[in-house]
Amino acid sequence: MAATDKDIFEKLKIMAYDAAKKSYSPYSNCQVGAALYTKNNQFFSGANVENSSYGATICAEQTAIFKAVFAEEYELTHLYIFSRDEFLPCGICRQVMSEFAHPSLKIGLEKEGELLILRFFEDIYPLSFSKKDMKLL
Repeated sequence: MAATDKDIFEKLKIMAYDAAKKSYSPYSNCQVGAALYTKNNQFFSGANVENSSYGATICAEQTAIFKAVFAEEYELTHLYIFSRDEFLPCGICRQVMSEFAHPSLKIGLEKEGELLILRFFEDIYPLSFSKKDMKLL
């Protein structure tokens, strides 16, 4: 029996909470965890890893996505992001997501106990720039 969106998001929520606990965030003190589910029914998670140069910091979403890609999973269908602070994915994360987003990628964002948003990727990054969106003129 196929998993429902509710089942998937429940598991992703737990994974994102656990991932946030592993965050390396001594500069912002903002622990972020992300978890994702792929078209091939695989789960991955990641946390933000900060660096004193800030530019070398990697967001939780990127960590989870890069782990999926390393496992040869290239289509994300669900993504859940948890933080104690209110936020939306940064522009770089949205661009990374656009490269691997399934056309119906669903995203849940949570601020400690409160689901803030549940949207399709296209809602948070319309007219994305990726190989899927590029057309020859």
